[in-house]
Amino acid sequence: NEKKKSKGKRSPCSPSRVLHIRQIPNGVTGAEVVSLGLPFGKVTNLLMLRGKGQAFLEMASVDAAVSMVNYYTPATPHLHNQPVYIQYSNYKELRTDNQHNQARPQPVPQCANAVQHGNLGITSALAAEGGVLPSHGSVLRIIVENVFCPVTLDILYQIFSKFGFVLKIVMFHKNNQFQALLQYADAMNAYYAKMSLDGHCIYTGCCTLRIDFSKLTNLTVKYNNDKSRDFTRIDLPFGDGQRTVETSLSTPFATQNTIFPSYTGPPGFAPALGFPQGAVTTSAVPGHMTIPGIPGNSVLLVSNLNPEAITPYGLFILFGVYGDVHRVKIMFKKRGIALVQMADATQAQLAINYLNGQRLYGRVMHATLSKYQTIQLPREGQEDKGLTKDYSNSPLHRFKNPCSKNFQNIFPPSATLHLSNIPPSVTVDDLKNLFTSKGSTVKGFKFFQKDCKMALIQLGSVEEAVHALIELHNHDFGENQHLRVSFSKSSI
Repeated sequence: NEKKKSKGKRSPCSPSRVLHIRQIPNGVTGAEVVSLGLPFGKVTNLLMLRGKGQAFLEMASVDAAVSMVNYYTPATPHLHNQPVYIQYSNYKELRTDNQHNQARPQPVPQCANAVQHGNLGITSALAAEGGVLPSHGSVLRIIVENVFCPVTLDILYQIFSKFGFVLKIVMFHKNNQFQALLQYADAMNAYYAKMSLDGHCIYTGCCTLRIDFSKLTNLTVKYNNDKSRDFTRIDLPFGDGQRTVETSLSTPFATQNTIFPSYTGPPGFAPALGFPQGAVTTSAVPGHMTIPGIPGNSVLLVSNLNPEAITPYGLFILFGVYGDVHRVKIMFKKRGIALVQMADATQAQLAINYLNGQRLYGRVMHATLSKYQTIQLPREGQEDKGLTKDYSNSPLHRFKNPCSKNFQNIFPPSATLHLSNIPPSVTVDDLKNLFTSKGSTVKGFKFFQKDCKMALIQLGSVEEAVHALIELHNHDFGENQHLRVSFSKSSI
């Protein structure tokens, strides 16, 4: 009996980048297991023990594995509606060899290792295909056959956004077929979506997806309406003579303020791909919309932060590059974890896409969607130590004006920063000294020829640039003149 008791108790293992996942239901694929780890960083290996309902998942770093365990310990993940349990493994790595054996870990192809954090890693299914991905772009051509139920742009977004960040969608009819072009942020996302969705039905028994790669490398979207949408440009007009999004469905399916209501199709056609129903709503502000389909909401869970250096204001400034931050909360008992509430789900997804995996104050930061719908402000008298801040009325929001050029200048973190609103009295040396005083190494600098209020400054690394942006965005030069700092797509 004592032996049985000791077997039942699992002694906690020290952190390892190899994680042991238990009680996996029958029918769960390797891709689904890998998807548990993707929000936290690169997945480098997978070993499925199908007969035992177990798997070993190897992350690229211990930090990524720690973030994953910390996140899933209080919020148990589910696969096929069944809870699965994650803990550190005794193994420090999963080794591979050339023997053909089902119980061997399956290595991640080298091409996937070039994919940055936040994008999809490779799954066991991809590795089994030979390890080398075919060359292709990030644009998919989608044909929907047997369209007996309404298929809207928002439904496509809800389905395809599960495989990566969707940038643009254009829908049209050609050769009496319903077709769409969909562009991902990364070609790996497109490959993964095609492999997973091609041949599947949106609803059981109808709306079959036929997916191939398009020869186009980029989609041009002029209007955000029911036929086309650019999810990085919420400032685009609906277009002259175009129907508004609210009226995109025929009358039997349309309800007030709902694009895709709680509709399960005609009798016998149940939703097959498991996207949430009734989640798509429009805003009361003309020209604005809440983009649907992103799992969760606009609140981000940010983990693996440096508790000695991070502040609510720092997170507000950094995440504010990709959207308007309304609230920030650093956990009282776990200072390395924070919640960041964006203005909407689109901005939250943008922030994840660009900041997940970014180094900040010496650590690799992880950003994913939180289970919380909003950040609660502390009650009066409740101890908080200034860790929860409300920025909903901040004058520093970059995207308050729907016509702002900031919508067109959203770029990933880079070592080169774009400076604007520079007073005429400030010299090159003044700016170099300012950045040097904050610990930056200045590698290059140049003013814009046509506008001396703007300049580019190149620093020693991307991490240096991130720190400098946090420190110096809104820097006061005096006489109510404040420096504006953002990431640049150019280099010097």
